[in-house]
Amino acid sequence: MDRTEVCVVGGGPAGMMLGLLLARAGIEVTVLEKHADFLRDFRGDTVHPSTLRLLDELGLWEKFAELPHSVVRSVEVPVNGEPMTVANLSRLRTPHPYIAMVPQWDLLDLLAEAANKEPNFTLRMSTECTGLLREGNTVTGLRYRGPDGEGALRARLTVGTDGRWSTVREAAGLRPHEYPVSFDAWWFRLDAPEDRPAALSPAIGGDQFAVLIPREDYLQVAYIAPKGIDARLRAEGIEAFRSRLRALMPRYTPQIDRLASMDEVKHLDVRLSRLRRWHREGLLCIGDAAHAMSPIGGVGINLAVQDAVATARLLAEPLRSGALRERDLAAVQRRRWLAMTLVQGMQRVMHAAMIDGAVRGTRSAGPPQAVLRLVNRFPALTAVPAYLIGIGPLPEHAPRFARRR
Repeated sequence: MDRTEVCVVGGGPAGMMLGLLLARAGIEVTVLEKHADFLRDFRGDTVHPSTLRLLDELGLWEKFAELPHSVVRSVEVPVNGEPMTVANLSRLRTPHPYIAMVPQWDLLDLLAEAANKEPNFTLRMSTECTGLLREGNTVTGLRYRGPDGEGALRARLTVGTDGRWSTVREAAGLRPHEYPVSFDAWWFRLDAPEDRPAALSPAIGGDQFAVLIPREDYLQVAYIAPKGIDARLRAEGIEAFRSRLRALMPRYTPQIDRLASMDEVKHLDVRLSRLRRWHREGLLCIGDAAHAMSPIGGVGINLAVQDAVATARLLAEPLRSGALRERDLAAVQRRRWLAMTLVQGMQRVMHAAMIDGAVRGTRSAGPPQAVLRLVNRFPALTAVPAYLIGIGPLPEHAPRFARRR
């Protein structure tokens, strides 16, 4: 049976960031990723200003800046046919006041490359957690299935960073509380038109709603529609879907006509949930495994990375001294609970104000008119949503032991 000090399950942004930080603290850490590589499309490609600052503190900024990426500095909505800025990230007082849109696999490769330079870091690809090891009520590691078959890995601490369908969370008997969500999202790409928007902008038409995100050489689109209709959309076929999009975004008709099949359209089952308790003795869940976020604002990755930073900062010393207790794990939840609760509360308000009525056909999508009038009168207010999206409440900084010049 293999042994490690910390086993992190899930090689997403939270898992890779936690692995890197703990390795830099001198702690033996093993990250398990069930896929053979990081190449998954539409996994969330937003890197927010607080995460960009964190990469700077870790000495990774120059390499990150070399990655192909596009920049989003504002969020706009159409008002009487003209774009109106409702969130201006350029107003933020931070080293990188914008959202970088970079393929998530590039970010994960960057973190893996930095972590692999640490002698006590191990990344096991194609290795899936299949259950937990226990001694009494204490989790002492996990069972896994890898390229060489079944195995077991003992660990002082097991961390679930394996997303909203977390195997670790399920095996630990932790059950999330689910909040009702009325809509799902369908992600796809459109060829980049010559007049593509420079800002993140919605397309709004009656009970239809989509979000357009400018990328380097294409438009990334999230089509928003009532939850539970994915099977119907696919049964109707690509021409019916193209008709929906033409009605919503007529200026992009040539690009829409090039969508070849529904295989190009990826369904996201939108969830908003959270655990009341993130831990057991010897086990901790963070990121989407602890609190699944709505795609509204694209803040899920940012929060998950912040969870990882807080986890490393609070647990490094107890792990180094061999004195880790469940109260240390509870301290991580206490540290991150308020930020998570505030963001989820904001998302629920935005669902109710901007989307729920539209997908039910009772009102048009988009921000309430009173909000638009207020922002139009006081443009400085665009810094408020920019801060909530780009920085978020209680942002974390890299611990001293992990910083590099």
